[in-house]
Amino acid sequence: MNDSRFERVYETVQQEMNRLPIPGVAVGVLYDNIETIAGLGVTNIENPLPVTRDTLYQIGSITKTFLGTLVMRLVELGKIDLHAPLKNYLPELKLRDADATNHATMFHCLTHTGGWDGDYFDDFGRGDDALARMVTAMAQLEQLTPLGKVWSYNNAGFYLAGRVIEAVTGKPFEAAMQEYIFAPLGMNDAYFFAEEVITHNFAAGHETAKDKPIVARPWALARTANPAGGIITNVAALFRYARFQMGDGAAQNGARLLAKESLDEMHAPRFGATDPEWVGLSWYMREMDGVKILRHGGGTNGQVTSFNIIPARQLAFVILTNGDQGGTLINNVSKTILEQYLGILPEKDSPLAATPERLQEYVGSYTARADDVTVTVNGDELILQVTAKGGFPTPADPPPPTQPPPVRAALYANDKIFVRDEPFQETHAEFLRDDAGAIAWLRIFGRVHKRVI
Repeated sequence: MNDSRFERVYETVQQEMNRLPIPGVAVGVLYDNIETIAGLGVTNIENPLPVTRDTLYQIGSITKTFLGTLVMRLVELGKIDLHAPLKNYLPELKLRDADATNHATMFHCLTHTGGWDGDYFDDFGRGDDALARMVTAMAQLEQLTPLGKVWSYNNAGFYLAGRVIEAVTGKPFEAAMQEYIFAPLGMNDAYFFAEEVITHNFAAGHETAKDKPIVARPWALARTANPAGGIITNVAALFRYARFQMGDGAAQNGARLLAKESLDEMHAPRFGATDPEWVGLSWYMREMDGVKILRHGGGTNGQVTSFNIIPARQLAFVILTNGDQGGTLINNVSKTILEQYLGILPEKDSPLAATPERLQEYVGSYTARADDVTVTVNGDELILQVTAKGGFPTPADPPPPTQPPPVRAALYANDKIFVRDEPFQETHAEFLRDDAGAIAWLRIFGRVHKRVI
């Protein structure tokens, strides 16, 4: 390792692993077409192998950007219209809300603006009909907000998108991804199924119990989750994908995969997301020091990952962790990478002065499918208690063995807060009001949580 910048990144990863229950990390930086990749720790505390540059991780929702890229290929081929009703492709589609049934489009799916309950996970087997059965089951999902009006992270929208891909290509989703994206990009180390992975060096996820990592089970996701988060791959393969996303739409062999205009369309901001980010077509983006950073994260059962590209600076970085507290490590390592390679220093939130009386209107209980959040006041700060409910990777799965501790939060703008403490330190959230001006929702972790008390 002859690059002092990456040496500092490596040191930061080591420091974070020493204080957090994360057994193994793969980290890489692609800068000026030079890859630097390192593996630290082990793949599995029960059956340990060293993490290497080739270790496969479940990348979770980073998969959504691959789906978005596949959709844009099918748009260029005339098979999909981003703004046509999904019912044109899936005549059998039935959602709980009539307007959503008749007017939901691929655009709504890729921008997380469908409005239905988005964190429904279930297992309908390994057959090629699994995704079709999942879409049928979506008829039960509550329509939380009007179609196209509110951004709220929505895994279920990507089930719909994946099913449309199957309908227009006549292939299972995974086969379509292989044909249209993996193969042209030379991503030979990208998989969906456990039996494809088991002969390779791969990471097992870990949960935290009594401040120690324990292996998270089950390892495999249900097939129904593949469009939303099913890809299993490594840092080097993701760098092939990064080069494509930062390029002009050609694959590395020179074959034209997308028009540059289609990439630009994916990377353009569409809806305000968690401040200061915007959502594009499956990508999240923000500006720091005048530079646009495109990113997506991922979380599966005990694995947390991050993928970032800065096309204007030809910089990409990947952080793959096999511990459920990986988000904290990712946050701190990302800051180090941006500072070392681009000279971008982290932005710090400044709290607004707020009296207990001012904060009192935010007090209450807020509920979503995946978790509940209770908000109380302590002096001039809000206290948030997050309670995970389980339900992943199937509705029957219990909550994690350890619930997060209460954390302090402060206002930084009207109705907007930031969290001061780990494990959610620097998380931004906001309170949403109804037409009468009353607080009706807390949007945190990208999801709207309905106020119930």
